[in-house]
Amino acid sequence: MARNEMHMTLGVVSFGLAIGVTWAIAVFMLGMMAWLFGWGIGVAGALASLYIGYGPSFVGSIAGAVWGFVDGLILGVLIAWLYNRFLLSRRKALPPHPEEARAPREGAAPET
Repeated sequence: MARNEMHMTLGVVSFGLAIGVTWAIAVFMLGMMAWLFGWGIGVAGALASLYIGYGPSFVGSIAGAVWGFVDGLILGVLIAWLYNRFLLSRRKALPPHPEEARAPREGAAPET
């Protein structure tokens, strides 16, 4: 992995939205599968104990998707924020890269 790629941070809100949307779709699909085909009724029941209004029906799946989005958004934001904090603390602990140390500073006179 290149040195500059090692220091890329995550967009906290973007990552949270991505996790929120993904989890909302998964919860919605689980509710619909449980309602239409009887698949995953036990898992849907476990989630129903967490998400108010969730159940194996169309309306219950919508309610679960809303709760799942909020839950995934919060979790995604927390994960991205922690990742960025850990990355920044690691960046401070690393010695400077030899190429970065030799690079002239912006506005500095060139060496002769």
